[in-house]
Amino acid sequence: MPKLSDVITVLEEVYPPQWAESWDAVGLVCGDPDAGVERVLFAVDPVQAVLDEAIEWGADLVVTHHPLYLRGTTSVAATGFKGRVVHGLIRAGIALHVAHTNADHADPGVSDALADAVGLRVTGPLVPDPSDPKGRRGSGRIGLLEPPLPLSAFAAQVAAGLPATAAGVRVAGDPDRLIGRVAVCGGSGDSFLAEARAAGVDAYLTADLRHHPASEATEAAAVALLDAAHWATEWPWLNLAAGELLSAANRHGWALEARVSALVTDPWTAHAPMPFTP
Repeated sequence: MPKLSDVITVLEEVYPPQWAESWDAVGLVCGDPDAGVERVLFAVDPVQAVLDEAIEWGADLVVTHHPLYLRGTTSVAATGFKGRVVHGLIRAGIALHVAHTNADHADPGVSDALADAVGLRVTGPLVPDPSDPKGRRGSGRIGLLEPPLPLSAFAAQVAAGLPATAAGVRVAGDPDRLIGRVAVCGGSGDSFLAEARAAGVDAYLTADLRHHPASEATEAAAVALLDAAHWATEWPWLNLAAGELLSAANRHGWALEARVSALVTDPWTAHAPMPFTP
């Protein structure tokens, strides 16, 4: 059985902390480095429901994409929901490790998994990392849809390739426009709208698109926009990360189990049709 420190070493070889943005909070949040690890649960969000699943399954380590304390804290008291998660983890002897923007920038990373889930062949990063001599790492990805499809058909393919959420997939653009070259960014991606436009893509798939940036982007260029739930665009990475860990475990001869949480932790839980037409 590997120690927690051994497993963390593997995870940080695949997703080095130095690849994270300066504002990010990645790495080991809680856990004894000398504790043994047999079961690892992968999830997007470090929320109570995920902790409950980890306890029920008997996990020794939870790896999440989103940080528990992104903006820091001065207290882990159980008077708040984050503190209760910390207390629950410690009581159950479960460690928590975060791979966030370091996983976004990895090769392969979060956006590679997203591209694969929706049927794209990745050709390179949307915003390359200048420190990568191979030109493979960076933010977002550009991929090819082979053969090209009308936007309406591609949107349906995206909706079918991602886990279902209440919001579904919002689309902006001519439904009959042929889509062949696509930019993707797992998670919030409206900060890369200009880069997607400059890349000459037919469509951009991401999450959390706000009204004004999306409106301005559609006015500036005929780039179709596809906006899926934040959680859904990052969930495909969990299988990729779990596979990386299991491959390393096989190389080391570790008896390790990995499980991807299927809990939908997207905060939006229902969708109400809007029949009123002005």
